[in-house]
Amino acid sequence: MTIGPSLSPEQAREIYAQGEEAVVFALLELAKQLAEQRAAQASTSHATPATPSGMKPPYTKPTSSGRGKKKPGRKAGHPGSRRKVPEKIDWQVEHRADRCPDCGGPLHRCEEIRTRYTEDIPETQPEVSEHTIHRDWCSNCRKKVEPPVPDALPRATLGNRVLVLSAWLHYALGNTLSQIVEVFNFHLQMPLTKGGLTQMWYRLQVILYVWYEQLQQEALKSAVLHADETGWRVGGKTLWLWCFTTRDLTYYMIDRSRGSPALMQFFIGEFAGVLVTDFWGAYNAVVCACRQTCMAHLLRELEHTEKYKSPGKNWEAFAKKLRRLIGDAIRLWRRQDELPSDTYASRRGRLTARLEELIDTNWDNNHAKRLIKRLRRHQNDLFTFLDNPLVPFDNNHAERSIRPAVIIRKNSYGNRSQNGADCQAVLMSIFRTLKQRGHDPIRTVIKAVNQYITTGKLPPLPAPQSAADG
Repeated sequence: MTIGPSLSPEQAREIYAQGEEAVVFALLELAKQLAEQRAAQASTSHATPATPSGMKPPYTKPTSSGRGKKKPGRKAGHPGSRRKVPEKIDWQVEHRADRCPDCGGPLHRCEEIRTRYTEDIPETQPEVSEHTIHRDWCSNCRKKVEPPVPDALPRATLGNRVLVLSAWLHYALGNTLSQIVEVFNFHLQMPLTKGGLTQMWYRLQVILYVWYEQLQQEALKSAVLHADETGWRVGGKTLWLWCFTTRDLTYYMIDRSRGSPALMQFFIGEFAGVLVTDFWGAYNAVVCACRQTCMAHLLRELEHTEKYKSPGKNWEAFAKKLRRLIGDAIRLWRRQDELPSDTYASRRGRLTARLEELIDTNWDNNHAKRLIKRLRRHQNDLFTFLDNPLVPFDNNHAERSIRPAVIIRKNSYGNRSQNGADCQAVLMSIFRTLKQRGHDPIRTVIKAVNQYITTGKLPPLPAPQSAADG
């Protein structure tokens, strides 16, 4: 007799008739088969409810029926969208057919014309500049001096445009060294080597390090700061990429520690703003005025526990209460501009009372006890978003800011040395921040490097575009 999913009622009765030992053996065999089945499913599925869609293998995703989805494109009747007519015309070309393109017959000339505009990249050839540098005698310094050449770094044979463009392709867009070399070699007709580019980027990092330190200072003075971390490989070892971000800046830091030592390098003193994070325990070491822990992480933890950890009895009642509490808090946050202040304060107080009641309840379920410890530890950090309109209820901003770095990690597999990791953190932070602030990263950095070569000082990090315009 085969014991398995195809067991019939008659076979089950036959097992029961054989006595207690036969029933126990059959149940143990079924439990073993069920455990093996779950293990096989776990080995083929690398995703959890918290796993982004892009990290799930395509073969594990359900086939979409296509029903109910919004049709792409604008609705019928809306005006079309097209490129604007160029303000500057570089070339004017006339086209006239000699014969009919359909039948080959002769054509009678008319006065009717049609105008069409095309924009394209011109054939690119590197420009070579020969710099004649005069060296003159200074009677005060008692030596010969010469003016700086702002178009390139000292002793460099490649100009600043090549330097900044290649760094932007690597540290902002995530192109690999091999891809960048091929773009310059074949499209831009400028032979480059990987080693030469890397050494140039190290020099650029040294110049822009002042901006990197300025980013840290501005982050520490921000009203709301989001933080997140992810793994990063350096020299074949696992390190950690930390991301500290606001609406106007992003600061990346690569460190060996995922704990408080790394955080103490960034938070050099007490943080006066609101720190928005997930529930990672290392953030508890940060001394700050106020915190907000991510509600989305808490909801995903409930879903993960139900799907993968077999929570057992009494879990459903706990999860239902916690979900309702979080949902009511988010709905109240979304209506804060609609409700009278006294009504809002009353509902806000009831949410606090419900949280305290949930924490004080004696739950028999082990997973509920585990989450109650977390809620008790962060009791004062859960509803900060209800008291401060600048604070969100989730940490999505940090997760979105760290995603470009994750894509770069997928392409480059990290860094080969600590020097490369330091350069990665500095240049990635600067390019990301300039984009957030509405500046052209390439032109902005080229202008700053030119000024640094000429004067020996780097200009201040540009302010956000709206603030600069104001």
